[in-house]
Parts: sequence; structure tokens; C-alpha cells
Amino acid sequence: MSAPRPDPDALLARVKREESLEGRGRLRIFFGACAGVGKTYAMLTAARAEAARGTEVLVGVVETHGRDDTAALAEGLERLPLRQIERQGAMLTEFDLDAALARKPGLILVDELAHTNAPDSRHPKRWQDVQELLAGGINVYTTLNVQHLESLNDVVGQVTGVRVWETLPDKVFDQADDVELVDLPPEDLLERLGEGKVYLAEQAIRAADNFFRKGNLIALRELALRRTADRVDAQMRDYREEKGISAAWPVAERLLVAVGPGEEGEHLVRATRRMAASMGTVWTALYVETPALLRLPEAERDRILRTLRLAEELGGKSVVVGGGDVAGEVLGFAHAQNVSRIVIGRPKRRGWRGWMVGSTADRITSGADDIDVALVSTGGKHAILAAGMIVRSRDALGIESPGKRRWPRYLAGAAMPAAITIVGAAMHGRFELSNIVMLYLLGVVIVAIRLGRGPSILAVMLSVAAFDFFFVPPYLTFAVSDTEYLITFAVMLVVGLVISTLAGQVRLQARIAGYREQRASALYDMSREMAATEKLVEIVRIAVRHVSEVFASQAAVLLPDGNGRVRHPRGESVAGSLHGADLGIAQWVYDHTQPAGLGTDTLAGSDTHFVPLATPTGPIGVLALLPANSRRIFVPEQRRLLDTFAALIALAIARAQLADEARAAQLAAETESLRNALLAAISHELRTPLATIVGASSSLAEQSEAMGAAARRELAQSIAEEARRMGEVVAKVLDLARLQAGATRVNADWHPVEEVVGSALQRLAGRLSKHKVTTRLPKEAVLVRFDAVLIEQVLVNLLENAAKYTPPGSGIDIAVEARRDEIEFTVVDDGPGLKPGQEKKVFDKFHRGVPESSPGGAGLGLAICKAIVEAHGGRIWAENIPAGGVVFRFTVPQGDEPPPALDAEERV
Repeated sequence: MSAPRPDPDALLARVKREESLEGRGRLRIFFGACAGVGKTYAMLTAARAEAARGTEVLVGVVETHGRDDTAALAEGLERLPLRQIERQGAMLTEFDLDAALARKPGLILVDELAHTNAPDSRHPKRWQDVQELLAGGINVYTTLNVQHLESLNDVVGQVTGVRVWETLPDKVFDQADDVELVDLPPEDLLERLGEGKVYLAEQAIRAADNFFRKGNLIALRELALRRTADRVDAQMRDYREEKGISAAWPVAERLLVAVGPGEEGEHLVRATRRMAASMGTVWTALYVETPALLRLPEAERDRILRTLRLAEELGGKSVVVGGGDVAGEVLGFAHAQNVSRIVIGRPKRRGWRGWMVGSTADRITSGADDIDVALVSTGGKHAILAAGMIVRSRDALGIESPGKRRWPRYLAGAAMPAAITIVGAAMHGRFELSNIVMLYLLGVVIVAIRLGRGPSILAVMLSVAAFDFFFVPPYLTFAVSDTEYLITFAVMLVVGLVISTLAGQVRLQARIAGYREQRASALYDMSREMAATEKLVEIVRIAVRHVSEVFASQAAVLLPDGNGRVRHPRGESVAGSLHGADLGIAQWVYDHTQPAGLGTDTLAGSDTHFVPLATPTGPIGVLALLPANSRRIFVPEQRRLLDTFAALIALAIARAQLADEARAAQLAAETESLRNALLAAISHELRTPLATIVGASSSLAEQSEAMGAAARRELAQSIAEEARRMGEVVAKVLDLARLQAGATRVNADWHPVEEVVGSALQRLAGRLSKHKVTTRLPKEAVLVRFDAVLIEQVLVNLLENAAKYTPPGSGIDIAVEARRDEIEFTVVDDGPGLKPGQEKKVFDKFHRGVPESSPGGAGLGLAICKAIVEAHGGRIWAENIPAGGVVFRFTVPQGDEPPPALDAEERV
């Protein structure tokens, strides 16, 4: 017997996996139930053995916890200095990842894989450091306790009453090259704890009374043993797949029960559940889908649905596979899953039918050479294992229900032999009779493909009869003069039946494939639309629309409020097509994360089916469906499709909620940052003027009589100047607040640019008196539609900045240039310029891109400029000049042509 052909997809996946591992280091995890079992000791022992073989071993970080025997093992191994981190006045030590990568030893020891790194480290978790070491081609030894696995975290918390917060993804454990279980009986571990070999005396007493109770240690030990066994089992399956080994290796008990639509299905499931419970193993209920049973009556289709649901309720796993040979599919699935025992019912066929045709049970028994087969008695009254299943509604596949009229299809099937007989009559005498036989067979194929198996069988019978009656002598009678024609009739009949059967199966398989394509397309369309948006309202609307269309149901997505109470969504656009869904049932589904309502064992009297929308972190909502036809939901394949829809909807809603939370957190952080910056800037800007005002005013109050008039005038002027400065700071804050709140309206009108520039220069005449100011304006008068007051403020802020941050005697240039559809204003100075990379940040609120020694400022002037320019639809930016200095540019749209009735002189 030839070896089975390898799965191309599996081969491709294996090649990609091997390519991804090239040049990658190997990870070995020393795995234990809890602290104190000897993981670090075992790791150091293995490391010393590697060092003895000549491997360069480096101790990255090892936690001895004061254990002398463990510390002694670490002696003699080279240590990597730990990285020092100062945090809130305390000095922390952490593993130095960069030094390890630079050193690149053959093997490095990194203890406590689930450890959380100190803040400001490159990675928040130590296992991420290890991943980077492995990517750098460095082999790593590490340790891990079972309670740190993310998938077991809640189980450990439930057993021990202690929630462990340092966890790592299970994929890190699964992707390890080697896992060595370090096991210690609970009695020995408690003895070590009492001797102070695990924790110090006081800590040991507290641990013995809490986490280290004997019952906890037994449970943790079982979890560690089971998790290791699961990993070993996965390695064994990978090895069998890699080596192309199809024979089962019954190293662990796994049960498989093959069920059908017969009444014995539930009995088989319960019997298998009892076997699995007594053996302490997992089990699966398998149903094979073939086209042969697509015409099952409603009762039998409902029965198989109940059987699969019962298997899941009893703790098993229900699986549906497709194929034409039930026995072959059962055996293939059993070998692929390394099943040790197949449970089936006793064969029912007896006598000549059992001898000639055989039963599915017989074929499974004869083919399971390396798997045990358990035959369960069903009392002799139930049907044997079914050869297939119906997984969708008849209407979806185009199969007629028993109540529908079938005679038009049979009438069309009978018309085909009649038409061929007419054509054959024209051919008779000119062509051999074998050609006419071929025409009849061709007609059978057409009928089978177009009309199905039943009409094609009728066409076969009528074709044989018509050929005998019209074309075989004696004509117009069914008598046969030549007995050789009997063989022709028999062959014609058999070939026609075979062709009709095969063509009918192809027709059904094609419709099944088309239906599956529709399912895949529906999932793709919904996931694509939901992936394109992060708005919760849009996701809910998309989900309701697709669920309603695919399942022919009224649907609604019910989400909880802040108190965890499920509510109808607000607004007709997102409420869905289902109104008035029972919120009591929905709340129960949300609280228990289990389906309820129609078609379930919980509140089955409801006409609505409720499905929980859950993620790994918990429930996030409920999907309610009111189906027009319950079979569109509860046939097995549709039920799995609904579960997939619910999972996709839940993930999309969770993604939207996380995005909203992230935006809210970012907004809160930005608000807090702005508040702090505002307080810092305002306090800084007001402190100096207030100090001057207080000093001057106190001098005037206490020493005014001793002062001359000039001194009093100077103090009064300083008070006025500093008060003006304080007023400017407050005014800038208020202006920016009004601009960003939209309270300031842009009163656009036609203004000459030279008038706005001149007004700005006049306002700053005193501050610009010590600078060389030059202007370059268009020769012809240019009218631009803008708010003259606001644009003047932009120029004032830019010129004030230039005067403030440049030394006396330096030059400041102002230029205005008319472009195609906009006016560009430019302010250039030859001061120190901006820090590299600050060209965009300088327009942020409270940001100053100038040297620390420069004069103070609140950092609001340029932010106000940006808000004003953008309110006009323009742009503003800054550029450093290589020779020194900075240039600020902003543009304003030129607008339409000014009214012809007014020229520039009249407007001035």
C-alpha cells in the first residue's frame, strides 16, 4: 500500500516555520509548580554541564533568594553586571539586555521569565528581553512557575485564592525548544519550606498559612504535570506529521464517538461520556457530512442537532467533517487526532444486505488495525451509524422538501428520452444503434445535472424502454429477437444509473461548495467592513445588517451600561431590526456567558435566540436574533457560523471600546499635560512681574517721602510696565481659548496688506526701535480678504518674537509676496534660530524652541498665530536659516477678485 500523500499546506507551513527558526537561539524552560521546587538549581546544574562541554556560559540574572546551595552552584560562572536604575530615590538593578546582546555568549541564564522590568526599561517584561536574545542567535536557559501562564492564571487564583499579576502569553511557553519539568512532592516542598530553604523564617510561616497549603501544592503540581503532558503530546503530533506517520500512537487515551441521525446517537454520546469520565480523558463526537443524506426528514435532522449539542453539554467536543466515505473519514480523523479508541454502535444490517453491502461499523472495525473499536449495544431497535448529515436548510441547497411538488421535474426528466427518441428516429438507418445509445446516456447526464438524481433514474428507465420499443427489432414491441440486446439493455441501464448517481452527487457537492463560499464571503464582507471603522455605532450597525441578511432574522446588539445592565441601543440607526428583545434573558446571557432563549435549554419558551458576545477578558454584550425560520440558525453548520459571527462582532466591539478608551486616556493625559504646562507657564510669567510690582509698590509705600520725584516716577513706570506684561499673558491665554473654542469669529473683508503690515509695525515701534527693520511689499496695491485685526495680531506676535530673541542691532525683515491663489507673509531674523527638529513643535501650546538663556515667555504666541492662520484656511511654518536665524512664513488665501466698484485708494 502506498504511503498517503502529504498535505501541501502542512508542508508549506513547516517550511516557513523552519525558515523562521534559522539563526534563532534555542530556549529551554525549567518549569515547576511553584517556588522552591528547585528550578534555578536545576538550571544552574545544566548550565555547569554545558560549560564543562566548552560552551561559553554567561549568568545574565539569577535569583538565589538567599539559598546557599543555589548560590554555590553559580560560583565559577561568569556574571554579567546588572544595570543600575534610579527610581524615586532608590537604586534598582535589572538585567542588562544591551550588554548581553553585545557580548553574545553561547548560552545565557535569565531567571524568572515572567518578571516585570523596572520602568523606563526597553521592554516591560523579561520574557520580551528573552525574545530579543533568541532573535539575536543566543541560547537561553530560564525558569517559570505554572501560575505565571496566562491561560491558567484564573484557575490558579480560584484554587489558591491568590491572584498572580506577573503573567506571560502561553505562546512563549509553547514556542520553547525544550521544557524540563522540575517536580517535587508537596511533603518534601513543605519540609524545605520549614527548613528555611525556600523563604526566610517569617516569610515561610506566612507562606505555609496561605499559598503553600498542601492542597494548593497538590493542585499546582497537577496543573504543571498536565501542562507539560499537553506540550509533550503536541510535540508528538508534530513529529508524526513531520515524518508522515499515519498510524496512531495510543500513548494517551482519547475517545472518538461516531454519531448519526439515528435514535442511538444520544445513547452513544452518554456511553462515551461515562467511558471518558472513568478514564479521565478527553473525547470528541464526530459527524460525517455526505451528500447521501441531504434528503433526511426533518425529525432526523433535528435529532442529530440535539445529539451534537448534548455532546458539548456533557463536556465533549463536537466536530463536523465532510466526505463521501463515512468509514474513511472517521478513520482519517482518528489517525490525525491520535485517537486511542473509537466508539460506534453495533451494526444493524443482517442477512444478505450485511454480507453484500456491509455496514459502516464493519468497515471502521476492519480498517482500524491500530485503534481500539468499542461497539456499544443499542438494544437492537435503533438504526446504525448514519452515513452523513444535513447541515443546512433544504432551500439553501436547492433540495425539495417532501411537501413540495416534484412532478414538474419528473415530467421534464421524462421529456428528455422522448426528445432523444425523435432525434434517434431521424438517425435510424443512417447511424449505428450504439450512437443512439450514446445520445440516451447523454440525455441522462443532462437530466442528472439539471434536475437531480430522481428524475435522472426515471430518464434511465424510460431511455432503455424507448430504445427497446422503437429501435430494436421487432419494432414497436418490447419483445427481443436477439438475446444479445439484453446485455445492451443491462449495460445501458447500469451505466445510466451510475452516471445519474455520480452526476447527482456532483450537483449536490457543487451546491454545497457554493453555499460554503457564500458563508466565507459573508464572514469576509462583515470583517472587512468592521475593520475599516473604529466607531462603535458603525460596528453595531454593520453587525446587525449582516446578521439579519445571513440568518434571515431580525437582529439587535445589546450592550451594557456603566452599571453592567444590558440596555437597548439608543437611536433607530443602531437599534437593529429587532425591537423589544427581552432584557431579562439578555441580562442572564451576559452574566453567565451562555446562550439562552429559543433552541436552548434555558428559557426555551422565548421566540428569540440570545448569544453572548464575549472576548477572552469577559462578556461585552449580547446578540439577539428573532429568526423567520429557526433552521437557519440551529442546523449545526449554521450554528457554527453564528458562533463565528458572534466572535467577530465581539472582537470588533472590544477593539472599538479599547480605541475609545485609548483616545480618552490620551485626551486625559494631554489635558493634564496642558494643565500642568499652563500652570507652570502662567506661574513663571506672572512671578517676575508680581515680584517687581510688589517690590516697587512696597518701596513707594514705605520710602516715598525719602524718594525724589524721578525715583517715584521710575517705580510707577515699572509697576505699569509689569502690569501691562501680566495683562498680555492673560490676554494671550484668553485669546487662544476663544480661538480653539470657536468663540472668535473671522470677520473677513477686503484689506490692503501694506496697511496691516504698517499697523503691526506701529504697535511695536518701541520694541523694534533697537533693530534694523526692512520691509518688502508688492509694488502694486494688493487687496486680500481676511480679518485685519487677527492677521495684524499674527504679525505682531511674529515680530515680537523676533525682537525678543535677537540681540539689539540685528535685522528683521518683513516681506509680502502675491502668489497664484494666496498671499505669503514672511518674517526673517538673524538671531540664534530654533533647535533642530523644533520647526513644527514650536507652534504647540506652551512650547518654547529657544535656548534656555533666552528671555522668558508663556509659549502661547505662536500657538495663537497657528490658530488664526488655520481659521483663515492658510498655513504657517518655520525654517531655520543655515547661516543663522529663522524665517516664519504663513499664507492666506487670496479669495475672489474684489468688487470692481471699489479700487484700492477708495478702500484705504
